[in-house]
Amino acid sequence: MNISYNWLKDYLDFDLTPEETSAALTSLGLETGGVEEVETIKGGLEGLVIGEVLTCVDHPDSDHLHITTVNVGEGEPLQIVCGAPNVAAGQKVVVALVGTKLYSGEESFTIKRSKIRGTESFGMICAEDEIGIGTSHAGIIVLPADAKVGMPAKEYYNIKSEYVLEVDITPNRIDGASHFGVARDLAAYLKQNNLKGTLTSPSVEKFKLDEANGGVTVKVENTEACPRYAGVTIKGVTVKESPEWLKNRLTLIGSRPINNVVDATNFVLHELGHPLHAFDVAHISGGEVIVKTLPEGTKFVTLDEVERTLNERDLMICNDKEGMCIGGVFGGLKSGVTESTTDVFLESAYFNPTWIRKTARRHGLNTDASFHFERGCDPNDTIYVLKRAALLIQELAGGKIVGPIQDVYPVEIPKPVVELSYDKVNTLVGKVIEKDTVRSILNSLEITVEKETDETLTLAVPTYRVDVLRDVDVIEDILRVYGYNNIEIGDNLKSNLSYETPTDKSYDLQNLVSEQLTGGGFSEIMNNSLTKESYYADSQLYPISNCVHLINPLSTDLSVMRQTLLYGGLESIAYNRNHQSPNTKFYEFGNCYFYNADKKTEGEILKEYNEEFHLGLWLSGNSINNSWAAVDEKSSVYQLKAYVENILNRLGIPASRYDYVQLSNEMFSTAIDIQAKGKGKSLGILGIVNKKLLKVQDINAEVYFAELNWDALMKEIKKHSITYTEISKFPAVKRDLALLLDKNILFDQVERIAFKAERKLLKGVSLFDVYEGKNLPEGKKSYAVNFVLQDDEKTLNDKQIDAIMQKIQKSLESELGAQLR
Repeated sequence: MNISYNWLKDYLDFDLTPEETSAALTSLGLETGGVEEVETIKGGLEGLVIGEVLTCVDHPDSDHLHITTVNVGEGEPLQIVCGAPNVAAGQKVVVALVGTKLYSGEESFTIKRSKIRGTESFGMICAEDEIGIGTSHAGIIVLPADAKVGMPAKEYYNIKSEYVLEVDITPNRIDGASHFGVARDLAAYLKQNNLKGTLTSPSVEKFKLDEANGGVTVKVENTEACPRYAGVTIKGVTVKESPEWLKNRLTLIGSRPINNVVDATNFVLHELGHPLHAFDVAHISGGEVIVKTLPEGTKFVTLDEVERTLNERDLMICNDKEGMCIGGVFGGLKSGVTESTTDVFLESAYFNPTWIRKTARRHGLNTDASFHFERGCDPNDTIYVLKRAALLIQELAGGKIVGPIQDVYPVEIPKPVVELSYDKVNTLVGKVIEKDTVRSILNSLEITVEKETDETLTLAVPTYRVDVLRDVDVIEDILRVYGYNNIEIGDNLKSNLSYETPTDKSYDLQNLVSEQLTGGGFSEIMNNSLTKESYYADSQLYPISNCVHLINPLSTDLSVMRQTLLYGGLESIAYNRNHQSPNTKFYEFGNCYFYNADKKTEGEILKEYNEEFHLGLWLSGNSINNSWAAVDEKSSVYQLKAYVENILNRLGIPASRYDYVQLSNEMFSTAIDIQAKGKGKSLGILGIVNKKLLKVQDINAEVYFAELNWDALMKEIKKHSITYTEISKFPAVKRDLALLLDKNILFDQVERIAFKAERKLLKGVSLFDVYEGKNLPEGKKSYAVNFVLQDDEKTLNDKQIDAIMQKIQKSLESELGAQLR
């Protein structure tokens, strides 16, 4: 949100510079992202001075030019050729000296010494539009006779630098989303720090009804959605362009000027933080505003000329025939104020934040009004804001304020009452703050003390502070005004005994695996847990019925919680490929979410929902690229498998504790399921991503993906302990077998059968060659397998080695039908 520094000073008399103001607001919790200096007139009138025309004669070679001599306050008078019809001797004028840069829109030109019709000219006498202070080009500017010669024009016109503070408003601090709201907070800071700062609120003392009766009446049918609705009628207004000061103020903070009536409501919104709306009385048929909902499916055209279909819980501001405005969100096309409007009904209301938020999300609207109303405006400043806006409209557009003021407020919303203990303040803050200081801060925050004892305070909190409902909220307010930097770090260290929890262990292992993957060339990514419903529309593995749907999604692209990490990673790969980075190695830790209607239980709201923590890995493109030491090499599913096995080994899950089971589903063209041995429980899945999924993301390269269920892995290693053994002093022995196998046999099966046959002395099994093709029977392939044998207590002899190899060979022959080549 943009805050004008000079506008802020209209309500608070203070001496801080813009940079000091930014620092003060940040310390108060209204973090200021930056301070921008803005020129109210482009160029700031630099190089322009006040001059006096001493002589003025006609140019001998022109029928419209004049040769003048002008006193600019220093040096000899300047000869300037001027073509303005109204130039004359004795005038005080604005002169652009040689070297001055003048602007015309985005273009600029520099005043130079020149010859005009043979006569030298040393400057330029300016018109309004040439220096940006007006639009007239009928003649030069003629100043009053008392204008001081030689004075810089920027001083004469009182051109000040304007500064805009970019204040980041958190959702709970809507009270600071206006100039007066920021001034109010800053005043508390200044008071606490004994600095100058007098706060003055806009006055409405001059408000009066010009006519007691004859205004539009109001009826509220839905008081849940609209607890308070007020309004007043202004007749005989003249709708036109706003004055320069108002247009400049709105433009400076990024609000587009429209007309004087609408601009007045927008000005008050940014001034006091309470949205208003102006209706053309000519479109309020029946002379009555009715606040109600309309039937489901009713069509309504908003100001942006979009026809919208209303929900039965969209609050509407209606006349006796139809809707005129979506209450608190967006105006209608027909009822807005235009240049033909003569009578205006001004609305000032308090709407239920929940109703406004849901309506805005349903229709995909995010307006200034909905921004404020959905976070909570002050229900008790409605009439004050109404009077302020009515006076401003009357000042800008004329007209008569016609009564009576309409104010439907059936149940007054009281100030929240909070019990505050001095001891709790000191405990949470970590320092003893004097009671007088606490009371002073509360007073500066307009929090009144209703009752007081030696130990406690009973406080009434202003209704504009929607975030202050508990004692801890009040303590937070006290602390931010007192100053976080004023809380000293003590000399004593307070500690307590703790032990490692499963969560701690999981977190440590996440860091360990992250370091391992990063060291292997992977980049960590973080994708949104919210994703597209369309990803699961035709899925059998992750059916759409198992998706956790959002009730009020921000968009269709963020309408469900993800069931798998796959799609977020594919989006990241597509983005990188589109930005000339085709070789990717990604990993992500993240939650996945599931809904199971069968588990729904009365009284247990979350029973049917499940959340799992997963680890995803993606490979695509080349694993070796543009290296002088090696030729380019594409990534492969086998590399991915190696990375997964390294992770499992690092977690303490060796190959002997899991099995690979081939599977087929719509996500993968080829895949294997990693299952805990003897349990059938899936620990993860890896494979080659189906080309249909890649086509959706416009990825024209293979993508290899693995997804590990981190929660299941943590359960698998729950009782895992680390033991250490001495490195064997005796040599290892290697033997090779060339095996003829059926094509559907996996190396994993060979490895497991070998370890099953010899558990003690077999230390390793590796595959170093695969052959399929000529000279082999149909449906067969050849594996060249290396076996490593070692005894930790003695050297193996040939007899032992041959016996072990024969045992392994027989097991392979009997279980897999293997043959030696």
